[in-house]
Amino acid sequence: MPGIAPLGAGGIAGGKRPLVFGHRGASALRPEHTLAAYAKAIVDGADYVEPDLCSTKDGVLVARHEAYLSETTDVASHKQFASRKTRKTIDGEAHDGWFVDDFTLAELKTLRAVERIPQFRPGSAEYNGMFQVVTFEEIIDFVAAEAAAHGRIIGIVPELKHSTYFASVGLPLEDRFLSIIAAHDYTRRNPVQIQSFEVANLKYLRSKLGGKQGTRANLRLMQLVVGEDVRPMDVAAAGGKLTFAQMCTPAGLRDIAAYADVVAPPTRSIIPLKKDGSLAAPSSLVEDAHQAGLRIEPWTFRPENRFLAADFRNGADTARNEAGSIAEMKRYIATGIDGFFTDDPALGRAALAG
Repeated sequence: MPGIAPLGAGGIAGGKRPLVFGHRGASALRPEHTLAAYAKAIVDGADYVEPDLCSTKDGVLVARHEAYLSETTDVASHKQFASRKTRKTIDGEAHDGWFVDDFTLAELKTLRAVERIPQFRPGSAEYNGMFQVVTFEEIIDFVAAEAAAHGRIIGIVPELKHSTYFASVGLPLEDRFLSIIAAHDYTRRNPVQIQSFEVANLKYLRSKLGGKQGTRANLRLMQLVVGEDVRPMDVAAAGGKLTFAQMCTPAGLRDIAAYADVVAPPTRSIIPLKKDGSLAAPSSLVEDAHQAGLRIEPWTFRPENRFLAADFRNGADTARNEAGSIAEMKRYIATGIDGFFTDDPALGRAALAG
């Protein structure tokens, strides 16, 4: 497949429209981080698909939203793994259950994916048990095949999960990640945006990849942030004081721009909610990010009433509300964002259409 021109200010090959990121694939419609979820996202028009990356016990990068397996696989039903159940605190969150880094890839391949929130997504839950845990390399090959089949470029937007934790257990992610994207022709030449909630790993990747835009024009680095006065995990582990709230100030955004190309905040940092749950006036974050030379690509739009601002809800919390989701995304698109993550890329595409 031919490569692309350097990424420009807008769309996937330099256009002006915002990018649509398939969050964990089309995770409103298929169990997250499965080839089925990625396939649906691509068919529905996603510009990029997102694999969150964790490490297995034997050092293989696999697509899981976090190291915790209990909510998104059928691991609890596998009697041979009962003794692996344990308690871990990762990135400040404690869970009882099963964890990626306690399993080899071969063992993970015996599990099957399940829907994380079946009460909201019963249609997705109908696919429980059908799909396996996939590796990052399998995803790259799959996206390359889909791009060839559909005749269009499809980007990959991987997130390095729990970098500090995985380094602490002898399974650092970054160099293995770099070796994988260098080894595959598709990721050498086509769009890859690399995300993290941590700072040190992105700075390390920048040092390996070269200056802004890297040494390869198809790569971007994306600093994920939360709308809270808490510290990134690597900053906290090192005893630093920097908070996400400070990172989202004009000065903080300029600091991000020294090593990253994109800032990715939660949607409500761009248009916050009033006390009644409806949308307030937009903040200055989009303008501030652009002034710092950063793209701004927020997360995550979801199509169920439970996740919508009060302005757009039309019924029960668990009900799917396509019209409300499209209307909400349009409000955010009007602020000038450069892209957005959505659990339902078809609705994202509809929001951009008019």
